[in-house]
Amino acid sequence: MKTSKFIAAAALSLLAAAGAQAETYDGVHSISSATSRADVKTQAVAAARSENPYAEGASSRVAPVLSSTLARAAVRSDAVAAAHSANPYAEGYGQGVSRVLSGSVDRASVRAAARAAARGDQLPL
Repeated sequence: MKTSKFIAAAALSLLAAAGAQAETYDGVHSISSATSRADVKTQAVAAARSENPYAEGASSRVAPVLSSTLARAAVRSDAVAAAHSANPYAEGYGQGVSRVLSGSVDRASVRAAARAAARGDQLPL
């Protein structure tokens, strides 16, 4: 009985020794940077003196003037044309008066037929 306990204890110790492996230590890694200390210092000073973009109300300031390549008159004429055009997002858009289509019947013959119908004359077929 003592032998079986001894074998079991040896097996457990071997199992524990196999599972407890330490990581290797490579030492302190050297820092490799492309910028010099002076450049880092000037960048740090500039960052410390600039505004905090995450501060409360940082985006509520006056926006800078944007430059455009478009002429003022062209933008104005586009705005006027858009203001006078129909609103495609309005309720009932496209449900208005249909467009007048040109027909192949002469205007004079339509007028004569309308007068004849108003007088009660028989319409020509």
